[in-house]
Amino acid sequence: MRLLFFVLTFFLFGVASAQDTLRLSRRQADSLFLSNNVLILAERFRVEASRAQVLQASLYDNPTLTVELSTFNQQRKRVLDVGQQGQKIIALQQLLYTAGKRNKRIALASEAAQLTELELLDLLRGLRYELRSRFYGIHFAQRTLDRYNQQITTLETTVAGYERQYERNNVSLRELFRLKALLFQLGNDRTEIQIQLAEDQRALKTLLSTESPIVPQVLNESLPRYRLLAISDDSLRQVALQNRPDLRATQSLIRQAELNYTLQRAMAKPDVRVGGTYDQQGSYIPNYVGVGVSVDLPVFNRNQGAIQAARSQISYQQEIQRQRALQVANEVTGALVKVRAVEQQVQAIENRFTEQFDLLNQGVVSSFQKGNISLIEFVDLIETYNESVRELNRLRAARVSTYEELNYLIGTDLFN
Repeated sequence: MRLLFFVLTFFLFGVASAQDTLRLSRRQADSLFLSNNVLILAERFRVEASRAQVLQASLYDNPTLTVELSTFNQQRKRVLDVGQQGQKIIALQQLLYTAGKRNKRIALASEAAQLTELELLDLLRGLRYELRSRFYGIHFAQRTLDRYNQQITTLETTVAGYERQYERNNVSLRELFRLKALLFQLGNDRTEIQIQLAEDQRALKTLLSTESPIVPQVLNESLPRYRLLAISDDSLRQVALQNRPDLRATQSLIRQAELNYTLQRAMAKPDVRVGGTYDQQGSYIPNYVGVGVSVDLPVFNRNQGAIQAARSQISYQQEIQRQRALQVANEVTGALVKVRAVEQQVQAIENRFTEQFDLLNQGVVSSFQKGNISLIEFVDLIETYNESVRELNRLRAARVSTYEELNYLIGTDLFN
């Protein structure tokens, strides 16, 4: 049993060691995402398939060849008598579309291919937003975790010292228990951060199609790029209305409905079939050659139902597009409100409290060990500091996420 445990431990350690950690900047993560993401690769095949439908729509129908042979000549007692005295009929027919049906089908297939490309862009938009939110979420959560690790290490040393003092009856059990409770709480908080980090790592690795752990490399000078440019709110809403792939997709659906309407009207006009026939012995003269034209008479079916349905589909798509445009404008307005609120809060905290937090933390443990502050004050200050650091990093991550959400809702990269 011990041997089996040793082998499994060695194997798992070897696998873990083989998974090299990826240290990526945001730009490198974006590049790896575009080249590796499975959903994007799959969607590109769908785009290629839709483009192939354009080619298919441009192809002409194949001609129809009909051959009729005499199976048995009773007069000459011959099977398959197709020689000079036998009988055979050969007919060739070609379908010719009228009213520009072929060109209308090509236009409709081209617009459908355009819609597929817009759906790919919309998928990219959503996945990129998740990628960057997870990327910076991991970065700031790791900074919080590092602070907690430092605090726990220092507090473990303090608790160990208090245990020795307790054994010598220099401190009370209540004081020792209070320090251990603080250490226990910090451990629980650290576990919560580690769980969230694991979830963000799972999502980020899936987005990048890798099994290696990701360590975001974020330079402090790269974060100031996240700030509102000197662009009015109305201009940003107009940019969204022009660039959002999902909104452009609704416009493409309107164009498809209009193209389908013109096609259905054209379908009401009958197509023409032209062809020729050769009849060796079965006509009024030997070796008969004739030319034929056939056309359906639009007496009962003039495609009325399909035309009416296509007309209604145009109105439906137009209403959907108007609703979607209103939704996009409101989404951008809401995102701008969130960006400004978070930005204001971050600036207020970073300008007033960040340095004070660090200075406070540096002196708390030393002051407590020297007996300059009481146990209650020490515990209160440590809890306040850790919670403040955790909330500040959450706020910093939320700041980047709100800016990236604005990117997502506008449909373009404003903070690249």
